[in-house]
Amino acid sequence: MTKFIVVSGGVVSGIGKGVIASSTGTLLKTTGLKVTAIKIDPYMNIDAGTMRPTEHGEVYVLNDGGEVDLDLGNYERYLNVTLSRDNNITTGKIYREVIEKERRGDYLGKTVQIVPHVTNAIQDWIERVSKIPVDETDEQPDVCIVELGGTVGDIESAPFVEAMRQFQFRVGHDNFALIHVSLVPDMHGEQKTKPTQTTVHSLRGLGLLPDLIACRLLVPQPLNPATKDKISMFCHVSSEQVFGVHDLSSVYHVPLLLQSQGIVEFLTKRLKLDQVKISPEMKERGELLGKRWRELTAGQERLFDTVTIALVGKYTDLKDSYMSVTKALEHSAFRIHRRLIIEWVESSDLEPETQENNPAKYHDAWRAVVGSGGILVPGGFGHRGTEGMMLAIKYAREQKVPFLGICLGFQLAVIEWARNVCHIPNATSGEFDSTAPHPVIIFMPEISKTHMGGTMRLGLRPTVFEPGTDAWSKARKLYGGAPKIWERHRHRYEVNPEYVKQLSESGCVFAGKDERGERMQVMEVRGFQAHPEFCTRPLNPSPPFLGFVSASAGPQVFDEQLKAQFASFKPPHPENAMVSEAELKLGVKVENEHLVTGEVDEC
Repeated sequence: MTKFIVVSGGVVSGIGKGVIASSTGTLLKTTGLKVTAIKIDPYMNIDAGTMRPTEHGEVYVLNDGGEVDLDLGNYERYLNVTLSRDNNITTGKIYREVIEKERRGDYLGKTVQIVPHVTNAIQDWIERVSKIPVDETDEQPDVCIVELGGTVGDIESAPFVEAMRQFQFRVGHDNFALIHVSLVPDMHGEQKTKPTQTTVHSLRGLGLLPDLIACRLLVPQPLNPATKDKISMFCHVSSEQVFGVHDLSSVYHVPLLLQSQGIVEFLTKRLKLDQVKISPEMKERGELLGKRWRELTAGQERLFDTVTIALVGKYTDLKDSYMSVTKALEHSAFRIHRRLIIEWVESSDLEPETQENNPAKYHDAWRAVVGSGGILVPGGFGHRGTEGMMLAIKYAREQKVPFLGICLGFQLAVIEWARNVCHIPNATSGEFDSTAPHPVIIFMPEISKTHMGGTMRLGLRPTVFEPGTDAWSKARKLYGGAPKIWERHRHRYEVNPEYVKQLSESGCVFAGKDERGERMQVMEVRGFQAHPEFCTRPLNPSPPFLGFVSASAGPQVFDEQLKAQFASFKPPHPENAMVSEAELKLGVKVENEHLVTGEVDEC
């Protein structure tokens, strides 16, 4: 029987439920258990695909093309698992499923209500998804972490809270535990417990009793013993059930902080995890994970050399808009033993208009770009800020500064090359001007022009390196010299095939293309059409980011990492996911790959 650990939150949202959930799962993995995770988002959207990054943070993309909450990125990175779109539950998905059942007549004429029909649908969904294998063992997980988004008491989360109340009886007391994350404000050095008392009181009134209370402190000081005892007294739990989670130098220290307070021992006793059968091989894997994690975090504290990256983006007001990008940079910096410094540059601040309107902001932005060891232009949508991005790309190319363009950044690198090397002054993207005379970037023919949600080229897709690249391509060497690689995509536009010959003859090298050789996907040492940041892991950094960060630290560091990657790189994807694009789309084994690929791509 799968064990379920529900993580809920109180007082305010955004205080770290995702990191605490992921850290708990990581600690359980170190014991040899197989762990999966589910995120519940109470909003009415079907998925996160149409949400504004500056409002909701990054839209994270999964292998199956699911556009989901950024917390699923935390789960995949911490737990080293591959999740699906069904691991993200939204109110929109649940209501759609219930209404479809009602339309089919599945409820046999009954009045369809929140209780029991919606709450049953939530429970059935969790139970079904918790059984899906997510790691290399291809076996059913032992533990499922369920994070309940929002805060207890919100109107929109009420059906999910009620579903969890019922669920604890469906699966049984020994298979259900609840961790409640609450804010403990620090008021001039005094830790206040009243908000936690209030939220636990609300939770108990809804029929859920927390097994653990994780007290989140937004300061570097740990939870005081007196505060812990007070929360224990007024929240009807023992002191060993109260944990403190204060601000740390890195979120990767959180698992060790929880471990030091006995969370593994408590959950083992509470859920009888010692009765779960764990093979010697899994125990050995768990011990190795624990050892490598401790080495990773210990090494961070002893870093003196730095590497500075200028991140030139258009959503820099909210850093969570680039969550996976910053994590990929962090993981790469860990590997080369450098302390990462990110200079956040709003791309529009680099444009001449800002020089006229706000000279100080303009010069500060360019000072950050010029003073960095490498320049990164990440993904995005729309015309705003793109001229500033291209000015940064032009500077990187002319001054031979390490550069990495991701998705939109890749496309802008192609446009910049077309304008300044191929001397096509009006080169642009069809996204910015649909009537442009020289659309170097065009709308993909199979993409819907009427619907926004879930209509892009999404999910894991293969890239084939060109013949002969094994001798000279640094991008290919970073992937261990593999002739074919897989990364996740999220885009509507692509390089116009009509301009590829002209670009290539001028020196713009497209080292990797799609399986049909029609879509440009890797611009040698400059950019990727895909989003490789979605597949980074703390102990297995994304190859393009590792190459970029190591080059930013110096040629010698880059050469060392190139050799190491060529000798030891292992892709983070399950074997059964690394198949042709046709198989990924159809979900079946394809005998005549070329025929089916043609049919699928044109539909």
